[in-house]
Amino acid sequence: MIASLGACTIDRRPLTIAPYRRLWIASTVCAVGGSFSVVAVPTQLFTTTGSSATVGTAAAVSFTALVAAALWTGALADNMDRRKLLLAAHSGLALTYTALWIHAILGAGSIPILMTLVACQGLTFAAIMTTMGAIVPRLVPAELLPAANSLTSLTRYTGSILGPLLAGALIPTVGLGTLYLFDAIALLTVIRAVTKLPPLPPSPHPTTQRHKPTIGHIPAALRYLTTNRLLMAVLAVDLAAMVFGMPTALLPELAQHTYGGPSGGGPELGLLYAAYPAGVVTAGLLSGTFTRAHRHGALMAAAAAAWGITVILLGLTTHLTIALTALTLGGAVNFVLSTFRNAITQTHTPDALRGRIQGSLTVVLFGGPHIANLLHGATASVLDARTVIWTGGLLTTITVAAIAWAVPDLRTYTTRPATDPTPDSGTPPTRSAE
Repeated sequence: MIASLGACTIDRRPLTIAPYRRLWIASTVCAVGGSFSVVAVPTQLFTTTGSSATVGTAAAVSFTALVAAALWTGALADNMDRRKLLLAAHSGLALTYTALWIHAILGAGSIPILMTLVACQGLTFAAIMTTMGAIVPRLVPAELLPAANSLTSLTRYTGSILGPLLAGALIPTVGLGTLYLFDAIALLTVIRAVTKLPPLPPSPHPTTQRHKPTIGHIPAALRYLTTNRLLMAVLAVDLAAMVFGMPTALLPELAQHTYGGPSGGGPELGLLYAAYPAGVVTAGLLSGTFTRAHRHGALMAAAAAAWGITVILLGLTTHLTIALTALTLGGAVNFVLSTFRNAITQTHTPDALRGRIQGSLTVVLFGGPHIANLLHGATASVLDARTVIWTGGLLTTITVAAIAWAVPDLRTYTTRPATDPTPDSGTPPTRSAE
């Protein structure tokens, strides 16, 4: 009975690997104490300018920098020691937060300087995300990658909830600028953990020469991505779930017009926004129920289809309780989706190409929600929000089913524990049908 209960809680097996454990503990500290800038930057911009358009411009600047950095860092990660690259990225982000702190306490109010620092934040964050995605498979065996990705996602989402809550409570007492200093200090824990990682030099590959990375490295990785049916199917499923089925932009309209919330926000809006991450965290706490499974492709496709069904339910219901239940369930299945998406892309990609593939995926993962916001916002100007939402959920489920039917590799992709016995092999697992 006790063993059965233990298998249903957090899958902690990757934490037995010392380098990953140190990195994860440091990332946990940073996820909360290093996420204050999520609130601080837009608050400072709006306080200084009184313009939400400026806040939107900052988001566009950050995303543009993120796209460029993700692709370039991916090429670097395949041609240099990834430990050094991750150390440089975290150090750069810590310096950026320190500069934001100095800028805030000086009270300069210079928007161009603030925008430049926002761009630096996007550059360094993309470098961290891309490099981390390429490093974890070097530290953790293939059979433990779902559990490792689950732990990482759980930390990130928990931080995205607790960080802004703490930031909102701290601003009146310590001031907005001090939040940047807290972010920089929290990053020191990660920097220390990265210094203790083993060297992670580039892996040899018969088609990859070691020389200074150029922009030509990126199309080579894109060619590999676009000619690999499994990776393209994984990417297509994830895009369908994000672009068609991510209704975040319509939640304010839904809260006000369907559930009677006040204009400008209220409890209804807060509950709608909180339900999805609550589902994500719940799934993370129960990761032992699915991370030991081997049919990663089928589970990813099933989770994406289930996400579409929860979105359909969200669009059709007029009861707030049912809507919150749908969003909570949606967050849980999306956690499963992301866990196996990361595991498949990491194990199926040769280590010599992981950096560039992770860079491309970083662009897609952050770009998808932006496209969803534009698409849903534009469509809702013609149709009502509920119709847009349930139609998007239906399109998600149909598209995922079509992809799974058209690409048998996705349905049958299986990771066996014996296929990659060493964490640093970089060898894709065997694909087989169960």
